[in-house]
Amino acid sequence: MKINITKQQARFWILVSIVGISGFSQGMLLPLIAVIFENSGVSSDLNGLNATAMYIGILLISPFMEQPLRKFGYKPVIIIGGLLVALSLGLFPLWKSFWFWFILRLFIGIGDHALHFGAQTWITSFSPENKRGRNISLYGLFFGIGFAIGPLLTPLVKINEALPFILSSVLCFIGWLFLFLLKNDFPEQTLEVNSIRETFKRFRRAWAYGWVAFLPPLGYGFLEASLNGSFPVYGLRINLTVTTISILLFAFAIGGIVFQLPLGILSDKLGRRNVLLAILFLGFLSFTTASFLEHTVIGLTISLFFAGMLVGSTFSLGISYMTDLMPRNLLPTGNLLCGVAFSVGSLAGPYLGGLFIEYIQNVSYFLIISIMLLFLFLTLFFYKPQTFTEFKKDSASLQ
Repeated sequence: MKINITKQQARFWILVSIVGISGFSQGMLLPLIAVIFENSGVSSDLNGLNATAMYIGILLISPFMEQPLRKFGYKPVIIIGGLLVALSLGLFPLWKSFWFWFILRLFIGIGDHALHFGAQTWITSFSPENKRGRNISLYGLFFGIGFAIGPLLTPLVKINEALPFILSSVLCFIGWLFLFLLKNDFPEQTLEVNSIRETFKRFRRAWAYGWVAFLPPLGYGFLEASLNGSFPVYGLRINLTVTTISILLFAFAIGGIVFQLPLGILSDKLGRRNVLLAILFLGFLSFTTASFLEHTVIGLTISLFFAGMLVGSTFSLGISYMTDLMPRNLLPTGNLLCGVAFSVGSLAGPYLGGLFIEYIQNVSYFLIISIMLLFLFLTLFFYKPQTFTEFKKDSASLQ
């Protein structure tokens, strides 16, 4: 049976594959370094601070990302980002130092953001509206698969601390080579970006159109970074083994993989906002349940699996929701702000999680995630879609 694959389909699958490898490296890095530092006697708040380096890198580079994307196109931005990630991962074994690893994670944040910004903007630009939820869900699905497999490398630290870093770096280099098969393309150029000031004006316009769509990526960033960066520390302190922690994180990630595509397709039919409201509320209930079952490994595994099924799609659904609301010429800016929102949540997640673990006793760590999900649900619930025309008028007046 002959299978015909168009150039657009080949481009799509290469992009989501490299995103999957990026997810793998991120999924490995957070719990791996958290465990290494915990075993070395680093405090949980400093552990969380180190985990924020990647997201500080995202924030630092964000104002400077859109101009090179519009000038040079998608492919060079993704290639440079992928190379920076692969090289940084390979440098971790050279020197075990808090601040050296902090700087490497900063560069990984910059590289990952370039890679994801280029890939997700490219995918949203060529995806038809009736398949947008599906395509972005597949993007999230591949990232989720990689992110789920990543923590399973954490037990390799018992063999050699350098081994997980080397394996991840090699895999990133292999995926990076496939990017050279792509033909470069450019976003719509209805408005030239020629200064940082103009970039911030576009940020303001994009915010007016789609501020509510940036909340799910922010919440997912908080959840993902806190769960992978702080939970391993909390787990070790409630006497869970490294292997058990890896399995629990794997269960959450697998839950997200199982429902990533169905929720994306469902959002194409029922509307992004309706699906987001449902998963945020049910996710709040799942993490609240987990807080009562944390001393039962089976119960906690089931709770985290269901939580992953529900909230594992918040980032991809947020991007799809943003794309529905944003004019096509502002899609790069909207995607950039989704990345900024994700990084802000990711900055807050591990550091607040570390402070919570260090200073609040006899209260389940999972409650901090439950409270965050409830806040997002209430904000989205009380947001009135019909008022959005006012934001469009305000945005038009800024042009």
